[in-house]
Amino acid sequence: MKILQNSGEPIYVQIADQFKEDILAGKMKQGEYLPSIRSLAKDLKISVITTMKAYEQLQAEGLVTAVQGKGFLVNAQDSQMLREQHLRRVEECLMGAIQAARIAGMTRAELIETLKTLTQMPDEGGRQPHEI
Repeated sequence: MKILQNSGEPIYVQIADQFKEDILAGKMKQGEYLPSIRSLAKDLKISVITTMKAYEQLQAEGLVTAVQGKGFLVNAQDSQMLREQHLRRVEECLMGAIQAARIAGMTRAELIETLKTLTQMPDEGGRQPHEI
């Protein structure tokens, strides 16, 4: 887990977002426990309160459930809900890209061409692109 101390985002939000991404991507499965609050705080060299706040945020979003004496458990994820959350994230990222393109003075055609080019590139793991 990567925490950026000089990021504009609070640390608990960074933690919650990274777990959320792992849960929504299926990297963390239903029934799997999150690391204990104390061990995560120790690993990240942050306050237990900060870690607890991140876990409470995930619980409020319905991604995890607190189990007395055991920790936080990943909930089952509704596939339609997962899709909606991914679509929302895509929209947010694209809105950011549109805003950056406007600042850079790009035309709509240039932005679309850039998106087409990027979707044809291999991913970070070197895997070839697939149809989007």
